[in-house]
Amino acid sequence: MSRSLTIKEWSEDDRPREKLLKRGVSALSNAELLAVIIGSGSQEENAVDLAKRVLAQSGNNLTELGKATIGDLKKNKGIGEAKAIGIMAAIELGRRRNSSGIIEKQQIKCSEDIFRLFHPIVSDLPHEEFWLLFLNASNRVIDMQRISSGGLAAVSVDVRLVMKQAIERLAAALALCHNHPSGNLRPSRHDQQLTDKIKKGGELLEIRLLDHIIIADNKYYSFADENHL
Repeated sequence: MSRSLTIKEWSEDDRPREKLLKRGVSALSNAELLAVIIGSGSQEENAVDLAKRVLAQSGNNLTELGKATIGDLKKNKGIGEAKAIGIMAAIELGRRRNSSGIIEKQQIKCSEDIFRLFHPIVSDLPHEEFWLLFLNASNRVIDMQRISSGGLAAVSVDVRLVMKQAIERLAAALALCHNHPSGNLRPSRHDQQLTDKIKKGGELLEIRLLDHIIIADNKYYSFADENHL
């Protein structure tokens, strides 16, 4: 049985770790970066070839790779639980980096501003999550928080808890966001009913509901833009 060269048998300039040290992390391809995370290959293939196979399973698309579960990753020969966990951890770090540091004092002026805040967080999740965005009287961001995480098609949200969280932060306004892993942007009857309940609850406490957006892949639906608030 033929085998691929081990990375140690490569020219030093072509080895991912050595290339990173000499030329910087940006010099590495996606497969090389993933190979560094994976760490080692097998007797049949090196870490870069294994990484290429993992990426190919996701259509060489990092967004699709971000949707993979540990079980999906382990379907690749050579990827055990430890390597799958390492990949998942790296993906989550990237997701958190995209969302960190961008919300402080940002002013929300339109639905796209909300989309840009939440897209890195929920766009590639395999399950639904419901998030709150807390705003001051000038529509500047105070905080954001996940309030519920559910299955493939629905989340359960306690309106009382939503209002409690808003009051604790002295929020003057709220924006809501959840994702549809199915890719279908249209709100369900449940989505509309929940939006109405939160809006009515906020009116009693003088907390405005600015918008509710649904994110599916790289697109979004805005209740405010569609006059459904």
